[in-house]
Amino acid sequence: MTSHAQLLAEFRSQVSKLLQERDREWEASRRLIETGRLAPTLKRLIEEAGRTELPPTVKESIVVALKQGEAERIQDLPSPRLKELTGLPPSKAVRALCVWFDLIDPAATHWPISSLDSQAVANYMRDHQIPFDILLTSGAASVLDLGAGDLSFAAELADQYAPKVRQQGGPLTLHCVDRLLPQSKLGGPLHPERDRLRALRSRPDLSFQFFGDQDMCALDRLDRSGQLAPRYAIATCWAPATPTFAYEPTRLSAELIQNELQRTKGLFRQTQYGGEPALEVQHGDRALLFPPWKFEIRGPLALLDTLSRRGHLCVLGAVDSQVFWELLAQLLEADHYRPENQPFTSSNLPMIFGDVYRRLSALAIGDCIDLSLCGALRERIPRVLTTTPPQDSTYRFVSVMIRRGAVFPNMPASSTARRFHDMVEETPPWMVTLVPEP
Repeated sequence: MTSHAQLLAEFRSQVSKLLQERDREWEASRRLIETGRLAPTLKRLIEEAGRTELPPTVKESIVVALKQGEAERIQDLPSPRLKELTGLPPSKAVRALCVWFDLIDPAATHWPISSLDSQAVANYMRDHQIPFDILLTSGAASVLDLGAGDLSFAAELADQYAPKVRQQGGPLTLHCVDRLLPQSKLGGPLHPERDRLRALRSRPDLSFQFFGDQDMCALDRLDRSGQLAPRYAIATCWAPATPTFAYEPTRLSAELIQNELQRTKGLFRQTQYGGEPALEVQHGDRALLFPPWKFEIRGPLALLDTLSRRGHLCVLGAVDSQVFWELLAQLLEADHYRPENQPFTSSNLPMIFGDVYRRLSALAIGDCIDLSLCGALRERIPRVLTTTPPQDSTYRFVSVMIRRGAVFPNMPASSTARRFHDMVEETPPWMVTLVPEP
């Protein structure tokens, strides 16, 4: 005869396995233990347990662990009993049982949809200095952080906004994507610290997911598995990678880009380091190692394409000058901003961008300007990602705001943005906020 302990161990194992397959139901289960909903949830769990074909001893353990459905607070439930059932602490244990007994309304697993429309977002950005404050008005506070790196921006955003969103009935949804392989020996300080990752995952006011080893311009796999929302209130990218987004392949030939990389970065080759692929760059008398895709050129059109699909509002923070001007060339209407096979340099930028260059260069740190006041915004930006259906081959931004600087008062920022202050040889970076047309 199977012992009571063995039956509980088997149930615990089955619950654990199911949770690994039900990410969306797990996230939706948060709502079932919110204030005022716990008691009805416990009663439903006990009713469902009575209907199932679980062994009587397991059913009895569930009823005892849930205090006959009479608890009003999670703290009133017997933690040891719940841990014996699920291997989890009380709040997560109850959520796990909700998933096990299929208490999740299928509609609840759908990602929340923001009530924002493009004109409302554009109007908001003209009147507000801090783009992330829109999370407190969106009706569905959600952020997708692309190229999240060490999660420093994610941590600051969560600290500043998650408690406020929770007061409005949250939680804040925060999904982070980064191309670094978590176990890689390459990338150094750009890997998130374990404590920071653990802290973000354990916050009760935050629905958090981190996806490593994931190309931000190829999110199909995460979309197919339902792990990403179709659209977020905000899609953001801090310190867009150089040279990845510093050269536009539709404007510059592959040969020219290759020559520019060798001229500015040094000779480079693919190699191996510690059993994993790596890029070796000869810098003076030193050989530097990077992830193998470090010099893979995507260009600003790929970045803009990704952002425009994902956010009602798109925020690019701490954009260095090389990426900024290549990006700007794709946002302005006139073709002369995009000269074929001519790299941008400090000497030709004033000639190519003319009055736009003079007006933007005159901005003091913290100053902001509507780009449409400098030049007409591009009406038909070509999509370059291969997932695009033919009928959706172009798009546009109805608003583009430019702000000079890396870090601003009362605004979360990444660690890279905060380091610009000490980079005396770097020109001040830029923040670009964009509102895509629906």
